[in-house]
Amino acid sequence: MASSYDYDEPSYDSRSYPPSSQASDVGYDPNFVPDSVKTFVVHLYRHIREKNVYEIHQMYEGSFQRLSDRMFRESPWPSVEAVAPYVDNDHVFCLLYREMWFRHVYARLSPTGRQRIESWDNYCSLFGVVLHGVVNMQLPNQWLWDMVDEFVYQFQSYCQYRAKLKNKTEEELQLLRQYGQAWNVYGVLNYLQALVEKSMIHQILEREKEGLEQFTATDGYDYEGGSNVLKMLGYYSMIGLLRVHCLLGDYHTGLKCLAPIDISQQGVYTIVIGSHISTIYHYGFANMMLRRYVEAIREFNKILLYILKYKQYHQKSPQYDQILKKNEQMYALLAICLSLCPQTKLVEENVSTQLKDKYSEKMLKMQRYDDEAYAVYDELFSYACPKFITPSAPILEEPLTNYNQDAYRLQLKLFLYEVKQQQLLAGVRSFLKLYSTISIGKLATYMEVDEPTLRISYMLLNPSRQSDMVIIFCVRS
Repeated sequence: MASSYDYDEPSYDSRSYPPSSQASDVGYDPNFVPDSVKTFVVHLYRHIREKNVYEIHQMYEGSFQRLSDRMFRESPWPSVEAVAPYVDNDHVFCLLYREMWFRHVYARLSPTGRQRIESWDNYCSLFGVVLHGVVNMQLPNQWLWDMVDEFVYQFQSYCQYRAKLKNKTEEELQLLRQYGQAWNVYGVLNYLQALVEKSMIHQILEREKEGLEQFTATDGYDYEGGSNVLKMLGYYSMIGLLRVHCLLGDYHTGLKCLAPIDISQQGVYTIVIGSHISTIYHYGFANMMLRRYVEAIREFNKILLYILKYKQYHQKSPQYDQILKKNEQMYALLAICLSLCPQTKLVEENVSTQLKDKYSEKMLKMQRYDDEAYAVYDELFSYACPKFITPSAPILEEPLTNYNQDAYRLQLKLFLYEVKQQQLLAGVRSFLKLYSTISIGKLATYMEVDEPTLRISYMLLNPSRQSDMVIIFCVRS
C-alpha cells in the first residue's frame, strides 16, 4: 500500500514496535485473529487504497463498533503484529489500525502506563508520516476529527494519570522516570501547530473568503484525486489547540488559535457533531472566563438549540453519551453566564424552557448576594468546567502526593473571585429596586463593604454592563 500513500516507508515490521503490554493478559491472545476481524481489516485496507470514503466511513463508524460490542467488550482487539500480514504489512495502515486499537482500550478498558506511552509513540509516528511524507489518501472527516480529539484527550488523561502519585507502583514510577518526554506539553502543542502550518489551512480559509477556494463547499474533501488528510488534520488541530489552551487556563491564546474559523457561519467544523460541540463548548467557556458573557451566551444558545433539534439522529452514534454530557454541561455554563450577565433576549424559547426545567431554582439562588449563591456558582462551575491539567512533570521523590486537582482548584479560585466582584452588582440591583435615590456611603453600609471598594467595582465592571453603569453613576454620592 505504500504506493497508494506515496510515502517511502518500510513495510510494517513487528521488530520495530514492542508488543502491546496487554499481550500477556490472561484470557487474551493478541495473536488470535477471528475471521470477522480478518474480513474487516482486509476490506478496510482495500477501501482506503481505493479512496472510497463512503465505505471507509461505514466500516469505521459501523463495523468497528459492532465488532467491538460483540467480540471485544472486555479485551483489546488483536495486536497489530497479528493483523499486519493480512494488509501487506503496510506501514501506514498499521499505524491507523493501532490508533483505533488504543482508542478502543481507552474507551472500554483501563490503559496501563506502558500503553499510554506506546500510544504516544504511535501518534508521533502517524503524525510524522503526515507531516514529512506525501500521504495520498482520503479519510472520513469523522475519523480525522476523532484522531485529533483523541490525541488531546489522551494528553489530558496522561497529565491526570501522572499527577496521581500516591498509589503508584514502583514499576509505574520507573516508567514515568524512563519516558519523561512522553505526552510532553511542548510536544503536543508542537504537533498540533505543525499540522496547522504544514496544511496551510490559514491560507486556504483566507482564499475561500476571496472566492478562490472551495473548502467548505466540498466539506474539506478533494474530489480531484488528491488527499484531504493533512488539510483536515490541520483544520481540526486549530480546535485541538483551543482545547489544550483551555486545559492550561490560557484562554486568550486558545481563542487566538481558533480565530481563522468563523464560528458565526456554518463551516466544516459543524459537519461532525463532536467537532461542533467541542468547538462551541471550549469557545464559550473561554469567553466566559474572560468575562465576555454576551458572546458565550449567544454561542451556547445556538449549539444547545442545535442539539435539541438533532440529538435524536445521533442515538446510535458512539459519541452519543458524550453529546448528552456536553449538552448538560453547557446548560450549566449558560445558567452561570445568565446569572452574571442577564441577557434573556439572546436565548431561544425552547432553550430557555429547558434551562428553567434544569436550573430555575439554582439561578434564583445565584441572583442573591450571599454565601448560598456563592456555593451554587462553585457547584455548577465544578460540574461543567474542563478537566484542567498541570503540564509540568512531577517530582518523583518521597513523600509522593497527588496534585491532579491543583490546576482545577486554581481556576475555580479565579472564577469565584470574579463571581464575588459580580455579586456586588447583584446586591446593588436589589437595593436600587427599593430606593430611587441613595448615597454611596449609605449603600456601602447596607451592603457591608467600604466606599472605595464599591466605587472601584463600578469602574471595573464588564463593558456588557454599560446600562448598569449608567444607573450607578446617576446615584447621588
